[in-house]
Amino acid sequence: MRVLLIGSGGREHALAWAISSSDKCQALYCAPGNAGIESCAELIDIKAEDVDGITDFAKNNQIDLVICGPEAPLVLGLADKIKALGIPVFGPNQAAAQLEGSKGFMKDLCTKYGVPTAAYGRFTDFESAKKFIEEQPHKVVVKTDGLAAGKGVIMCDTKEDAIEAARGMLEGASFGDAGSEVVIEEFLDGEELSYFALADGKGILPLTSAQDHKRAFDNDEGPNTGGMGAYSPAHLMTPEIEAKIIKNIIEPTVKGMNADGIPFTGVLFAGIMVVNGEPKLIEYNIRFGDPECQPIMMRLQSDLLEILYAAAKGELANIQDKVSWSDETTLCVVMAANGYPGSYEKNTVINGLGNAAQTDGVNIFHAGTAKAENGDILSVGGRVLGITAKGHSVQQAQERAYAAIDKIEWNEGFCRRDIGWRAIKAEKEEAA
Repeated sequence: MRVLLIGSGGREHALAWAISSSDKCQALYCAPGNAGIESCAELIDIKAEDVDGITDFAKNNQIDLVICGPEAPLVLGLADKIKALGIPVFGPNQAAAQLEGSKGFMKDLCTKYGVPTAAYGRFTDFESAKKFIEEQPHKVVVKTDGLAAGKGVIMCDTKEDAIEAARGMLEGASFGDAGSEVVIEEFLDGEELSYFALADGKGILPLTSAQDHKRAFDNDEGPNTGGMGAYSPAHLMTPEIEAKIIKNIIEPTVKGMNADGIPFTGVLFAGIMVVNGEPKLIEYNIRFGDPECQPIMMRLQSDLLEILYAAAKGELANIQDKVSWSDETTLCVVMAANGYPGSYEKNTVINGLGNAAQTDGVNIFHAGTAKAENGDILSVGGRVLGITAKGHSVQQAQERAYAAIDKIEWNEGFCRRDIGWRAIKAEKEEAA
């Protein structure tokens, strides 16, 4: 198969790494890719959101499958254009992409089909939003309706904070068009996990869980980011919780979208809050998470290309028994540029990656990197590297990841030093 992968982050490097190992992969292209992806795919100089450019490349290069990593091209209708060429594509069409592209759409769908989620309201004018906030008996979360690169969610400790957040989105245009409508919902108090399942427009194929770390600094302090690390599987996942997620959240969503005439094809990434043992949906994403994808791909023991092709072709039923996972834990630590998620310096040199990659059980996935003419690896983004390790326990995986990080020479970067802390705490309590 000739495969075209869209995207340039750590998620796409992990996908490229897994896809390139498939016996079915004859050629792998990535648009636009990064310095790490270059080792397992041919890079194509087309931006991920250049829908027409991607479509033309697929048409002119006998591509057999297009796999879209990020959400924005899907919201722009990439899958529709690729399917119109008769080429299978892994990712939802534009109508189904609203599941992430519009938080209001997602919440309305949940209400319609009984998916457990936080109570909410949708607003386009500030005064109505302010009135709603003042009437709430509990803390609220204010969200942009549209895409905001993972940053359009503000958890508010007071009504005053919530009112100012809504004002900034609706009147101050703090998130541009993405904040022209907001969703305000009750704050769910529990522990969060991520759950992934594939859908092929007919049925689903459950995958696995992970737990992300959103805050920039140790002890879950600092601003929210796109994710500073993750591990898989999530420590609080039990067979009972997984069964509830599938039965009460994933299946009703897929059946409901089918009933509404917008069948979903691709990956469903469900952000779940477990409240007193009961899973509730926080939000859906329509792509593998970043950094969750990195540890998940390292646990996958099956042929990823075969799995994604089956989903794109509507044939998941044929591979239900072909997906297997390592029993080991995998853990990813993100190295980011100093200042992230605020402003940061670009084009700083990173050394020691080859030495770090020799660490037992470690893979290094690139995110915001580029290669200089002299061969140096440069930082060109906020989140730059995903050091991902496998271990018999979360503790061992964590130790291996940080041992590799200590071999990397990059003074302009930083990372959290406590990724996986909840799981390690649980492991120690079980051992005691």
